[in-house]
Amino acid sequence: MTALLTIIIVLFVAVAIWQMVKIFDLAQVSNDTTNNGIATDYDNKINGYLMIAFLAFIYIITIICFVYWGDLPLMSNAASEHGAEIDNLMIISMILIFFVQTVTQFLLHYFAYKYRGVTGRKALYFADNNTLEAVWTIIPVITLAGLIIYGLFTWTSIMNIDEDSDPMVVELYAQQFAWTARYAGQDNVLGMANVRLIDIDKANVLGIDEADPNASDDIIVKELHLVVGQPVVFHIRSQDVLHSAYMPHFRAQMNCVPGMITKFAFTPSVTTKDMRERPDMIDKVQNINNIRAEKSKDLTAKGEEALDPYEFHYLLLCNKICGKSHYNMQMNIIVETQEEYDAWIAEQKTFKESLK
Repeated sequence: MTALLTIIIVLFVAVAIWQMVKIFDLAQVSNDTTNNGIATDYDNKINGYLMIAFLAFIYIITIICFVYWGDLPLMSNAASEHGAEIDNLMIISMILIFFVQTVTQFLLHYFAYKYRGVTGRKALYFADNNTLEAVWTIIPVITLAGLIIYGLFTWTSIMNIDEDSDPMVVELYAQQFAWTARYAGQDNVLGMANVRLIDIDKANVLGIDEADPNASDDIIVKELHLVVGQPVVFHIRSQDVLHSAYMPHFRAQMNCVPGMITKFAFTPSVTTKDMRERPDMIDKVQNINNIRAEKSKDLTAKGEEALDPYEFHYLLLCNKICGKSHYNMQMNIIVETQEEYDAWIAEQKTFKESLK
């Protein structure tokens, strides 16, 4: 792939140099009337064929991208209840974009070929056409309005949190370059917090108000555990710069804004164990480990440590370029049964216990 990209870049540079030379030649003053810079029928014919060739190139590249990198069927690994809605919206948008792109590119290149310049043929000119103006204005307006309205209904259905479902409350705390999670504890109410209350000496890394009674049973962890089928509401804060809490398999993303609390809610629908056992995920993990095995051979040959085998985890990532170690800002998410979650949470210290 690197070699192919290199060849393409070299070709583009060569074309750019060729075009610059042509521009330089046209800019020269000459008394030679046989080369006046006006395109001939032969030039127009060649350019017409090149337009058709480029159209074929676009379609071929598009097909190759779909086959090798299209991840078809589209977005099949959603692990939240609202994930299917997001995927449907994305698929509809992509189908519309692909259809419009295919049609418009065909018309653009074919018309450039069909109506290329020919000696003695005049182009048809008219100042305006109200019917055409109406068609290419009304159709996009209706299409975009439909997508926007559908998107708003989808977003509303996701963000309308049913308080009767007794959702789990969890805080996601972002800082350069790490995530911290805080569970609301037995009362399911997060204690008040402020960055001005951060006290490293007392292990109060989130600035939790020690005087708030709701804070005493809060639990601070570095690995997020969720219960399958249990709604969860995330309260999201940032300590320093703008981050973005991104959980791709749950189709969830929300900005982390310093000085304010943002929220996002979803219900996990597939446990980590079940996702690992899906055939497509097994193939993906195997492919990754094959690549890591090849890389490990090179590392061990240099006397360096081999890479550990990859194991699938849901991840919380930062989707904003927040600094030089942005790429490393991630946290594992474990989706498990209620019994497994209860056993794990029972082993964690409360905020009050951690201060002792």
